[in-house]
Amino acid sequence: MTAPPLVTDQPGLAAALRGLADLDPVGVDVERADSENYWRRAALIQVGGDGRGVLLDPLALTDLAPLDTFLQTRTVVLHAMENDLVPLAAAGVKPPRVEDTAVAAALLGLPTGLEALLAQILGVELPPDKEAMQRADWAERPLDAAMRTYAIADVTDLPALWTALAARLDETGRRAWYEEEIARLRSQPSVEDRRDWSRLKGIGRLNSAALGRAKALWEARETLARDSDTAPGRIVADRVLLGLAEEPPANARELGRRGVRRRAVREFGEAIVGALRSAHPAPRPSRGRRVTDDDKATADRLRTVRAEVAHQLELDPGVLCPSRVLLTAVMSDPGSPEQLRAALDLRDWQWELLADPFCEALGLSAPGTPDGQTTGTAESTPHRDDQEDQMADVLDTDSLESALGDLPGWAGSPESGISKTFKFADFAESIAFVNRIAPLADAADHHPDLTISWNKVTVTYITHSVGGVTAADVEQAQVVEDRAT
Repeated sequence: MTAPPLVTDQPGLAAALRGLADLDPVGVDVERADSENYWRRAALIQVGGDGRGVLLDPLALTDLAPLDTFLQTRTVVLHAMENDLVPLAAAGVKPPRVEDTAVAAALLGLPTGLEALLAQILGVELPPDKEAMQRADWAERPLDAAMRTYAIADVTDLPALWTALAARLDETGRRAWYEEEIARLRSQPSVEDRRDWSRLKGIGRLNSAALGRAKALWEARETLARDSDTAPGRIVADRVLLGLAEEPPANARELGRRGVRRRAVREFGEAIVGALRSAHPAPRPSRGRRVTDDDKATADRLRTVRAEVAHQLELDPGVLCPSRVLLTAVMSDPGSPEQLRAALDLRDWQWELLADPFCEALGLSAPGTPDGQTTGTAESTPHRDDQEDQMADVLDTDSLESALGDLPGWAGSPESGISKTFKFADFAESIAFVNRIAPLADAADHHPDLTISWNKVTVTYITHSVGGVTAADVEQAQVVEDRAT
């Protein structure tokens, strides 16, 4: 379709919404340009359906109340709502009825990427150059025709896609699953409110004094980031924060040599040093018991059971139950089905499918029977000295976004991995690049997934054993970035 113009004034907004008055449901999407900011904000809002749509400029429009009013009486269709609802709300737009095609697709065993989903369900092909558009600066003005064409295509077929997926949810009896997932997504705190200093990767190695400094610096960084609307990683990256906590700098001038960006030293240097100096020792968190061979074997049994159930339902196993919780649940030593479910943090629909096979695998009495006790479980024996070494934590979305701030061109999510496509002059240079990074991957015993074409190499990192992106993936991505030239 022809790229629509950008709506930048209030009369234009009113006219644009009148042109969509017949749409219900209506597709909505947001393009962001906030990688260097703390708060998520919209740089472009797309609204449309039935093969047409409008592009709204939230950077120029002074009042988006008309859009909020327009959406109050309609069903709004998003794709991956967690990316859109917060920046919409920040712009004063809070639709009450929201559907999510990505969630529906996951529960139907379909691809969750919008491009693949539209092609499979509706036979619609999105504009090319997806990678370029993901790297584009959506805050730049003017937006060229290619960017506007790409942006509007994200919403023009969303309502039709939702209608098709909703019918499949009803046909398969999975509508209740979907409703529960949507309720869970809408009720959870925002990414900003879920941030917590105790999730810092590597704090387990710190002594009490260093732990206190890490906590104080993290809290100071959080305050600075919120007040200045600066991404935390652009103030002090996590790995630098831990280094400063272990060996505090003598003064703010030393921060630049320790890995803090020059601009951050100028703007936040004294506050960083002040936080480190005012810190008090913090008690080391309890590590709990050590991981044993029996724990790992039991988690593997749960993983096998989950895979079997998922296969029968034609679902991705991670949709049925995330991999990262299996070993954690085993190590909680559940003595009843209720304790197991609490450790797994499963929704009703998930527990209904997994309760019996999981309890059988753990030797627990079936749910609903008296005396839910373990039966014939092996006695645990220590295996390694440090549970943290065994359990690579999947980064949450805010931690990953912060880490990617130091990795230009890398993108992704905690669940799908992080990737970057490197371009070269010819095939020989592509292979030379692969040969440069292969020994580094072997040395770290952490290998990427590679896609090689004539003059391109796409590098993807994800820790398959835990089903998501960990700090090790980010560290290796940095290694690859350093060797790209």
